[in-house]
Amino acid sequence: MKLYSFTAHNRKPHELFAPLAQQPYSLLFDSADTEHELSRYSFIAFHPLETIESKNGKITVTNNQNQLSFDGQPFDIVKERLELYGLDRESNDNLPPFQGGAAGFFGYDLARSLENLPEETEDNPSMPDMAVGIYDQVFAYDHREKKGWFMVHAANEHEAKTRQLHFLKLTSASSLAGESNVEEWASSHTRDQYEQAVQRVIDYIYAGDVFQANMSQRFEAALPHNFNPYAHYMTLREINAAPFSTFMNFGSVKLASASPERFLFVKDRAVETRPIKGTQKRSLEEAVDQFYRNQLENSEKDRAENVMIVDLLRNDLSKTCEDHSIEVPQLCKLESFAKVHHLVSTIKGTLRADQSPVDLLQSCFPGGSITGTPKVRAMEIIEELEQKRRGPYCGSMGYIGFDGTMDTNVAIRTLVYDGASVSFNVGGGIVADSKPGDEYDETLTKAEAIFKSFDITELTKKKTG
Repeated sequence: MKLYSFTAHNRKPHELFAPLAQQPYSLLFDSADTEHELSRYSFIAFHPLETIESKNGKITVTNNQNQLSFDGQPFDIVKERLELYGLDRESNDNLPPFQGGAAGFFGYDLARSLENLPEETEDNPSMPDMAVGIYDQVFAYDHREKKGWFMVHAANEHEAKTRQLHFLKLTSASSLAGESNVEEWASSHTRDQYEQAVQRVIDYIYAGDVFQANMSQRFEAALPHNFNPYAHYMTLREINAAPFSTFMNFGSVKLASASPERFLFVKDRAVETRPIKGTQKRSLEEAVDQFYRNQLENSEKDRAENVMIVDLLRNDLSKTCEDHSIEVPQLCKLESFAKVHHLVSTIKGTLRADQSPVDLLQSCFPGGSITGTPKVRAMEIIEELEQKRRGPYCGSMGYIGFDGTMDTNVAIRTLVYDGASVSFNVGGGIVADSKPGDEYDETLTKAEAIFKSFDITELTKKKTG
């Protein structure tokens, strides 16, 4: 199979994706915040050659020929299936970086396949721990050049052109009917319960168990019968544009993310991770917004929190990267997003020749910025204090190309539409000098844009203003 590419029409990917949004295993990687330095490309992947799902150690591989179910290590299976297909593995540097490969989500609870963790939280049996497709056709859009491509692995040019025409037909019409708001949200924690959980983490820190641990609360709501998840995502991306946004359809489960955080990026064996630690709200008044920026930049607590996670990730990268290749070119840089300011660091390394991007993902999973340090003990504490399994939240969403290119986010600011309900988690890193009340307020700051995206007044304003 050879890689063919065609210059495509210049409709924006989030518009092209609308008619595909109802199809299982249709994925949109959406660089919605086009002002951000990492928001150059968006991708659509659809009609996978096969799908790989994992739940509590049971793996199911489904393709046109058969369905296989067996026990195994999920990351190993993705690596094996990615290598199985005899497709063109040579990247074309004149094309956008994702030219086909594996794509989907790796949920937080895959950590159970890597570490021996307690089982105290409530599981959701309908939620896979991992859902990944193997894709041989991708639409890509370069926001800088304002240019699109349809890329497909095919036996010959005739087959490639036929599949391009099929893509154009699929995306020729769209409908976003069925948008509705949500009436009432319920949280997994009251304010008092959340603050008590934060204090428990602080007690563990003073007892010497951890230096930092992440603590989240979950909000859930019932969906009206005519709710359209993708139409809602279109509103979310307007309100809270983010560089690592996604929408993914896995049948009864759909995911929408407005994540600002890159987890792992690999290109030509160069590795990058960009952990976020430190959050401050924004204001429409410039003077007030600058006050918030200064407050975050000068916060010793937030900088200490960030540096701890940088050290953890340097250690994680060392498992698969060349000796002495790891560096930190950016430490605690302030970045501004639609609704919040964050402190962002950058760690780089060089992947060893005997390691693959999947090996890197496995060795760093789940991300240190949303677990804590030491990672395993932090995850044990999370299991004790949170009431339900995290599912996709704090896992990772992204792609791994046939050519070894990988880009993944940290699945924060992420909604799970599961049948007739919707849920999302918000949390933060707890350190010794954290104040429980402030930590609770920070979760609400992070949740604000998501709440607004469901508000009918906000929707009306966006559609008519």
